[in-house]
Amino acid sequence: MKSLLAYSKDHSLAGSKSVSPFWVMVKKEVADQIHSWRFIILALLILLTWLGSMYVSMSNIRTAMENVQDHNTLYFYLKLLTITDRSLPPFHVFIGFLGPLLGIALGFDAINSEQSNGTLIRLMAQPVYRDSLLNAKFTGSLIVISILFFSLNMLMVGGGMLLTGVHIEFAEFARILCFVGLSIIYVAFWLNLAILLSVKFRQSATSALTAIAIWLFLTVFYPILVQIVLKGILPDPGDLNPDQLVIYNQIRHNFLVVMPSQMYTDGTTTLLMPVVRSMGPLTMEQMAMAVPAPLPLRESLLITWPQVSGLIAATVACFAISYWLFMRREIRT
Repeated sequence: MKSLLAYSKDHSLAGSKSVSPFWVMVKKEVADQIHSWRFIILALLILLTWLGSMYVSMSNIRTAMENVQDHNTLYFYLKLLTITDRSLPPFHVFIGFLGPLLGIALGFDAINSEQSNGTLIRLMAQPVYRDSLLNAKFTGSLIVISILFFSLNMLMVGGGMLLTGVHIEFAEFARILCFVGLSIIYVAFWLNLAILLSVKFRQSATSALTAIAIWLFLTVFYPILVQIVLKGILPDPGDLNPDQLVIYNQIRHNFLVVMPSQMYTDGTTTLLMPVVRSMGPLTMEQMAMAVPAPLPLRESLLITWPQVSGLIAATVACFAISYWLFMRREIRT
């Protein structure tokens, strides 16, 4: 932070032609995140899971492509992200589990560590707006996350071309880019939640434990609670006819769809599997006369838009609350 403070002092004397302090803080935040051990460890963990998923996919891709009459076999690179022999989950499942940890690790001490080190009040004494500091913290971490996910998926595309010689279609490439964008939005929600907690709590350990507790509740315990409640108020699924079972599954899905991990799973399933036509269960009447063909990208985006908009809304809400708390906060030594 010494270089940032020094620049802020120079900026007050340099005039209006100087570089904006916001971008200086963004560059400093990117450099700090890249060189931090927590990011290196989590990035290596995600890279190892990516390598394992890609190895399993490449080992089983020949079996999946044997039936050339299957319209879904045309999406070779999408299959690399979804095929598994159940020894390891697909890559997007790993992101759904490890992505929140990455966002929490990058944001849980964004503000309170500055105050603990005594640099926050010194920084605010410079000609730097409070909102610029908060925006720079979020933007810098988001740039690091975006580069990581984009690089991994481009490595998958390039490696697939080198190993198989199969050219990627534009529709596949567009779906992969949408998958990257959805993954960034998903991790950005947890990043904003961690920044919010870093503004709320003065101790980094408290904000980190609170963020992990929220993640564990929404990922592990909330589905268990939903299952217990539905089991107590609804009939046993084994005693229901097919139409009633569809209604039961729809009710269960409506309760689970508020989970960020479920939104991400539904969105990635639609984008990476073009044959998926609905997020919830369908009745036989709804499936009647349906043409068994992959959906265009536009139709898949329309199906997954509620999940994407939900994640964006949750991210904006967390950022707005953290912004409001930070702007009203009294900064003392």
